Amino acid sequence: MQPNAQARLHDFFAAHPALAATQAPLTQAVEAIIASYRQGGKVLAAGCGGSMSDAEHITGELLKSFRCKRPLPPAFVQKYEALFGEAPPPLEASLPAVCLTGNAAILTAVMNDIGGDYAFAQNALGLCNPGDVLIAISTSGNSRLLLPAVKVARAKGAVTVLLTGGTGGKLKPLCDIAIVAPAAETYLVQEQHILLYHLICAAVEEAFFFAAA
Repeated sequence: MQPNAQARLHDFFAAHPALAATQAPLTQAVEAIIASYRQGGKVLAAGCGGSMSDAEHITGELLKSFRCKRPLPPAFVQKYEALFGEAPPPLEASLPAVCLTGNAAILTAVMNDIGGDYAFAQNALGLCNPGDVLIAISTSGNSRLLLPAVKVARAKGAVTVLLTGGTGGKLKPLCDIAIVAPAAETYLVQEQHILLYHLICAAVEEAFFFAAA
């Protein structure tokens, strides 16, 4: 991990000692995501209820600038100008990220034809590639939709990262990396998750775009 990303993690945990137990797995998650992107992979995220909103939030932070400026890659600019004879629109460089919860058509098709518990698993089967990272978000660690999705993602060769609370539930032993917020009540776990996944997004972004900040 680059020094700037390491410094962000160090500063965060120095300011949030109550979350110290999450430092090691969160660092592993950041390293896995950076490695995935460097190999041409992507991040996928999924959750239910409030955790679905968090999954969408994470992918949104990765798809456009979060804290750093993200100039378009020169090769893309050159290709765009060659094709259309004009400069590209004022877009920002993107880190590929997909939320498994966002397509109502496939979700309802799976619910109707296969069973509601497999809605995320079907998307994971179609979208996960070896080296990708799946972030599964469940405050209890027992989401019925995430359990089969995590198994499918691992079978497809993806690294699975769990954001959870309490004991980590049934998902904890199934995932490669488990970040367990030190809280039990749902809203408290979710509040800590926001801090933790913002840290992940910031550290990953700085690994690729720090020079442009």
